[in-house]
Amino acid sequence: MTIVPLLKKIDTFILNPLIGLAFSVATIVFLFGIFQFIMSETADDARETAKKKILYGLLGMFIMSSAYGLIHIVLGTFGIPTDTGITQF
Repeated sequence: MTIVPLLKKIDTFILNPLIGLAFSVATIVFLFGIFQFIMSETADDARETAKKKILYGLLGMFIMSSAYGLIHIVLGTFGIPTDTGITQF
């Protein structure tokens, strides 16, 4: 097996599912932070905790989106095909 099919399998079966899982966790943290922020109308400590969860959720989603894009840019640079569903001209 050459390196290209190996890298494609690593991307397909390991990296993409891990990034998807981490993105899902970050989205849940973000939504839970919003829920906590709305439910804690007057408690300042609870609102600050909720703001931190919202920030961490957004930061996690940004990092996962960046990692996904960077991996596919690197794979595209080396000519390794990715199954993104986007038609290339």
